[in-house]
Amino acid sequence: MQSNAMSFEALKEHVNCPIVSAIKNIGGLWNLIIIRYLSEKPMGFNELLKTVDGLNSKTLSRVLKNLQANDIIVRKIINTQPFLVQYSLTEKGEALKPVLDALRTWGESFQS
Repeated sequence: MQSNAMSFEALKEHVNCPIVSAIKNIGGLWNLIIIRYLSEKPMGFNELLKTVDGLNSKTLSRVLKNLQANDIIVRKIINTQPFLVQYSLTEKGEALKPVLDALRTWGESFQS
């Protein structure tokens, strides 16, 4: 049986599509969830880990690195005792807020 899901490899032929470009930058489900929480306020690693149900530290670390690499979030070291790292949205990440609002509105319309 053939899957209807497209792999990122199969999307290469759609490189000029802005939606494909956006999905490649934003990434998957965990990425959007992290962006959603960081759109409310900057957060540290452990705070994100406690806030997002079902997310483990290995996945969170991978997601944060991916979002940093795509200039969606920034990692800031706060020189305090104890040593803290804080994540927040970049200008590019902040520009996703209307997209998140649209997703929220759409989700509310079809929530069971």
